[in-house]
Amino acid sequence: MKPVLDFQQQYAAIVRKDARYEGVFFTAVRTTGIFCRPTCTARKPKPENVEFFPTAKAAILHGYRACKVCRPLEQAGTIPGYVETLLAELQANPDLKIRDYDLRQRGIEPAQVRRWFKQHHGMTFHAYQRMLRINKAYHQLQRGERVTDVAYDNGYESLSGFQERFKSIFQANPSALAAQNVIHIQRLLTPLGPMYACATDQGVCLLEFTDRRMLETEFADLRKRLQAVILPGTNPHLQQLEKELAAYFAGTLHTFTVALHTPTTPFRQQVWDELLTIPYGTTRSYQEQAGRIGNLRAVRAVASANGQNRVAIVIPCHRVIGSDGSLTGYAGGLPRKQWLLDFEGERSKSEVGSGKWEVAVCKRGKV
Repeated sequence: MKPVLDFQQQYAAIVRKDARYEGVFFTAVRTTGIFCRPTCTARKPKPENVEFFPTAKAAILHGYRACKVCRPLEQAGTIPGYVETLLAELQANPDLKIRDYDLRQRGIEPAQVRRWFKQHHGMTFHAYQRMLRINKAYHQLQRGERVTDVAYDNGYESLSGFQERFKSIFQANPSALAAQNVIHIQRLLTPLGPMYACATDQGVCLLEFTDRRMLETEFADLRKRLQAVILPGTNPHLQQLEKELAAYFAGTLHTFTVALHTPTTPFRQQVWDELLTIPYGTTRSYQEQAGRIGNLRAVRAVASANGQNRVAIVIPCHRVIGSDGSLTGYAGGLPRKQWLLDFEGERSKSEVGSGKWEVAVCKRGKV
């Protein structure tokens, strides 16, 4: 396979501040001696003053130092320390109410916190706290606790106020809880940029880069198929996914074992199941995939099903390429696809001779 990007494509990406190229390459500026991530907001240098490197390490070895604006030695989307503290407190105690006054007492500007949560979670900090409390209330009601007790336990001053808030989110009264499920959503950091991870009580149902197009459509499809709402929070499947994803990017894990819950059509499920059999560090063509499901004439349908995979990396649709060796499409962007294939290929070469070889097989939850 040929490299995806030439100089002009990389330069165009930094001009656009395109987040799809995070971790794929780094920009070094000869006149300043610094290197940046593709999304750096600093003034763009002239093309003749730029060179590109595949890793931060390569830029450092060539004498460049990290930019203080975009901090390329940190993972893209790194959570600020003050936000990390707030999230940890709320995770430990969802009943906690942190108001603007409390933030100012800590020396934190509320508007700054509001902007961060709007950008990364699509809601204000106070709305995020309310969602956590509703999430907790949902699970209390599932355990059979009385609606009145749950309402007051979660800080609502009246039963009617709780019921109104609950209905606005679940489109049902607390007494009709059985008709709705909850999908937990969490934001995870990776070397290729932040990702959204979603899971039900049965398993992981989504893992996508936050800049993935049609993400809202995927969320809507999941809500409809599972009769569910998506709320911030975590569960054992998301905790396992976070650990396994970190190990994957560290190069120490080839086999994901986290449970999956991927409601879809029977044909797509067949295609996604076949994707799980592609060994780490190898590729197959769409035609080969069609043959393996017993329908050589379904190449286009297989390609379409691959593109509709909602669990990136874990269900490795990035390992499927064109018959001519071209990368073809990838929802996370072709540069990320190339990065993943190169990353896996480099690590698998050193292990083939030693006999270490694993096939990615995940436990799948029932639909």
